[in-house]
Amino acid sequence: DIGPNTGGMGAYSDDSIISEPLRDEILSTIVAPTLAGMEMEGCPYRGFLYCGLMLTPAGPKVLEYNVRLGDPETQPILMRLRSDLVELLKAFNQGQLAAVDAHWSPNPAVCVVLASKGYPGTPEVGKVITGYAPAEVLGGVKIFHAGTRMEDHQLLTAGGRVLGVTATAEDLPAAIQRAYAAVGKLHFEGMQYRKDIGAKGLRRVPSASRPKRARAPRIERPSTRK
Repeated sequence: DIGPNTGGMGAYSDDSIISEPLRDEILSTIVAPTLAGMEMEGCPYRGFLYCGLMLTPAGPKVLEYNVRLGDPETQPILMRLRSDLVELLKAFNQGQLAAVDAHWSPNPAVCVVLASKGYPGTPEVGKVITGYAPAEVLGGVKIFHAGTRMEDHQLLTAGGRVLGVTATAEDLPAAIQRAYAAVGKLHFEGMQYRKDIGAKGLRRVPSASRPKRARAPRIERPSTRK
C-alpha cells in the first residue's frame, strides 16, 4: 500500500469477511436509518446503496455513500449471484423486492484488475491485448472489460484500468489461484497489477490451505483499498 492513490485494483468476496452480529449491526444502525431518513424527507430511495465503511474500535463508521455499484467490488459479488439479476432489478423498481428471494453461491470470488503502464497518471493506450480466449476458457473465470476497445478485429487498451479478471472457486485460496492463473494467460505491453489481492482474507485461512504467491514480473504496484 505505497505509491499513488488509484481506483480499485482488486476485490474479493466471501462469507467470512464480517460476522453475522457485525452484519446485523451495520444493517440496523446504518442502512435502515439511512433509508428511513430519506423516506421521511420525501425522497424514498430505490436502487443500489454503496455504504463505504471503516471498522473501528467504536464500531462501523460511514466514510461515504455511493448510489451505484462499486468497481471492482461488483465483479466478485455478481459472480456469486445465482438469481436472475434482471428480475431483481425489476422487483426493486416496482417496490416489490421483499417478495423476491435472492440466491447466492457460498463459493468465494476474487477480482484482479489489470492496469495500463502510466496508471494512475497518464495511461499508455492502444496496446494489443492477447490471451483473452485462453483465460476465459478456464472454468469459473469471467473477464470484465473496462478500458478496452475493438479496432480492426483486435482488442486494444483504452484506459487506465483495462480488465477485471474474476474467478470463483470452492474456497478463497482456490479462487485466488484461479484468478491469477487467468491473469497469467493475458498480456499487453506495460500490463501491471497487484499480486496480493485477497491476501488479507487469507489470514482467516489455515496456512496449509494458502496458495503460493503468484509468479509474475516485478512491477511497481499501484495501491488502493481492496
